[in-house]
Amino acid sequence: MKFGIRLIEYLGPSSELLRLAVCAEEAGVDSVWFPHDTFMRHTWVLTSAAAVMTRRVQLGGVGINPYTNHPAEIATYAATLDELSGGRCIVGLGMHTCDMVQWTGIDVSDPLGRTRECVELVRRLLRGEIAQNAGPGFPWGDQCYLRSKPLRADIPIYISAFGHDFQELSGEIGDGSQPMITPPESASHVVRPIERGVARSGRARDTFVISGCAWLSLSADRRAAADKMRDMVSYFGPYLEDEALATVGLQRTDFAPIKACIDRRDYAGARRLVTDQMLRLGIVGTPDDVIARVEELRANGLDEIGFGGPLGPDPQAAIELLGSKVIPHFRS
Repeated sequence: MKFGIRLIEYLGPSSELLRLAVCAEEAGVDSVWFPHDTFMRHTWVLTSAAAVMTRRVQLGGVGINPYTNHPAEIATYAATLDELSGGRCIVGLGMHTCDMVQWTGIDVSDPLGRTRECVELVRRLLRGEIAQNAGPGFPWGDQCYLRSKPLRADIPIYISAFGHDFQELSGEIGDGSQPMITPPESASHVVRPIERGVARSGRARDTFVISGCAWLSLSADRRAAADKMRDMVSYFGPYLEDEALATVGLQRTDFAPIKACIDRRDYAGARRLVTDQMLRLGIVGTPDDVIARVEELRANGLDEIGFGGPLGPDPQAAIELLGSKVIPHFRS
């Protein structure tokens, strides 16, 4: 079992996110990701800064969608970060919802087709090919090629995906898949379509990484951990899918009053409406609680856990607890 950390922007300013990236490396995590969400801090800048502040961990942006991000830019970003980091770049390409892209007025009617086309073009560019293309999204001519040779032609591309068809595509075209496992009980539902996609690609399952993203709030104080999770649930809970929510007895309509508060920027009001049942969307509690949940996720077919969300009442202390209590349990 491998472990990653996703450093969301609500953890603090850029300098704090980078400090936590260094802490995560020291704690022994395998990868550090910065979510590439619309209208939030630009993760290409953050990963580049992290590359010169760390020495071992893999680094990448996650949820780099193929609408507001062009494949020419994604490929040049990946090649540059890989060179800067000494071969530690990983790319998280795709999306966990269409809603945030639609804020910009962009037509998001074919996310699967556009993701497939984008991934193929990025790979061709990284291999040093002239990426002429007659596809509907990116009609490219003979000048579409990288002007410098990438350090690696096979930089791993993980696909962020939602819904069974998209998840199956992630298994078919990705080196890994990054499904949301919010709540953790939904893990078995997302693993099956991903594995169908891997089988369709003709590859062995053990060559592929399923890296589920779980919201984490870890502390020696279980009550404090639960309280910290409320902001995460109130902001992102309304965007989760009904099938996943149903695994803990919830549905999207349960979040309608919360979303109404968020839409009018009443974040405190939204937070107050989060119920204890809604807190089950994440992994909350002490190191022993987290170990038990990760054991369940491993049994359901996950190869890696990417811990995101608030991390804990004190993010640095949570990362240190991961390094001293949780990760050693799975490596002993």
